[in-house]
Order: sequence, then C-alpha cells, then structure tokens
Amino acid sequence: MCRPRVMKVLLALFFCTLSISMLSSGALAQKKQVRPRLLYLTHSAGFKHDVLPFSEGILQRLGEQSGAFESIATLDCSLINADHLKDFKGLVFYTTGELPFSEEQKQAFLDFIKSGKSFIGIHSATDTFYQWPEYGKLIGGYFDLHPWHQDVVIKVEDAAHPAVKHLAPSFKIKDEIYQFKDFSKDQVHVLLSLENSSVDLNKPSVHRADKYFANAWTNTYGKGRVFYTALGHREEVWSDPRFQKHLVNGIRWALGELK
Repeated sequence: MCRPRVMKVLLALFFCTLSISMLSSGALAQKKQVRPRLLYLTHSAGFKHDVLPFSEGILQRLGEQSGAFESIATLDCSLINADHLKDFKGLVFYTTGELPFSEEQKQAFLDFIKSGKSFIGIHSATDTFYQWPEYGKLIGGYFDLHPWHQDVVIKVEDAAHPAVKHLAPSFKIKDEIYQFKDFSKDQVHVLLSLENSSVDLNKPSVHRADKYFANAWTNTYGKGRVFYTALGHREEVWSDPRFQKHLVNGIRWALGELK
C-alpha cells in the first residue's frame, strides 16, 4: 500500500494533469469558436435611415446565433484604412451619400476586396459614392428613387443560391423598393427581382425603360465576393426570419463559407 504522503503526491499530480487537460480543451474549443469579423459601417452622409440602430443589434445577434460571423458596428469612416482592415474578413455597408474617404482610404477599400475579402451592401449601400465610379462597378449599380413603399411580390431568380433557396419561388413583403441606374443584369448575378404585376408601373418616378427591377444580387471584384440586398428599410423586415436567413446566408456566401 502507498504511504499517505505518496498518495497525496499522486492525487496532486492527477488533479494537476486534469486541470491542464481541461484548460487545453477549453483553449481549443475557444479557438474553434473564433468567428470571422465584419466591420458594419452605418455612416450617413445623405439621408439617415431610422432603422440603423435597430439593424446594428439584429446583425450582431444574427452573427452570434449562427456562429458564422462577428459584427462590429461603427459610424467612423476613418476606420476604413489598410491597417485597421487587417483584423476583418469583410465589410458591410448600410450607408448614404459621399462618404468622407480620402483617396488612400478608397484604395485601401478596393485592395481589401480585391485580395479576396467580402463586401456586403444592404439597402442604401447603392445610395452611396455616386462620384466614385469604381464603387458603382463593385456594388453593381446605383439607387434611382424608390417608386414603391408597399406590399409587393418578389421573385426568386436563382433558387439554388444559399441566400435565397429557403424562400418560396415568389413571396409577398412590405418594404421600400428601389430601382437602379448604371445597372445591368448581365453584369451581376441576380438573386431576387420585383414581380411587376404587384406594383403600378405608370408612376412618374419609374425610369427604367426595360421595366426590370432587381432586388438582390451577387458580384465579384478581383478575388472578393460581393453580396447586395435592396431589402431592409423597415424594422419589420429586419425582424422577418426570411430576411434574416437571406442576410446571414448571403454573408456566409460572401465569406466563402457557402458555395
């Protein structure tokens, strides 16, 4: 039989080993739980949407619940610089107007996406940087009024894409609906579009001669992936599980997690 002192030493070694094992397991688990970080810019240099603070909380919660990303919201445009962006895998814009970016910041933004990072534009991200053509090329088009703010029917154009495959082939939703200029469906991959029979096309604010109104699409820029959705003006839309899954899976696609 072991002497009492020897027994104490053995027990101490056992618990020490157990503690180290538990700490190591915890460290590994914590490492596995590290999520890609997204910088969510909500700076308004034009019209300021009332939904912005609400959207910040929803996007943060969606990232936590899905485990797919970590969203850090900011109004500070100065954070868009090469040094700060090293800590992020993607950018999310819900912005308006000519944002106060220096030429150096603009280049850092473009280089960031070109290198293989992600860009996600929500609603008025297309109402941004009209005087910077390269941004329009990246996002795919510019806001050109919103003829409708009502219940509309939206059609799914690519039912296989993860950002929309959970949706019905067509579905009704109430939101502010954009039309776009400097936009061609041949230059992007359209995911959602407006069912024209659900709206009045004779409104004076309807400008598109082809009467084609895309609502969400994807694009590429260098090695980067771009996802844009025009939905998201209303709090009710941000609270809608259909929109939430649309946004989360669009982000996951842009991050390269979903094919």
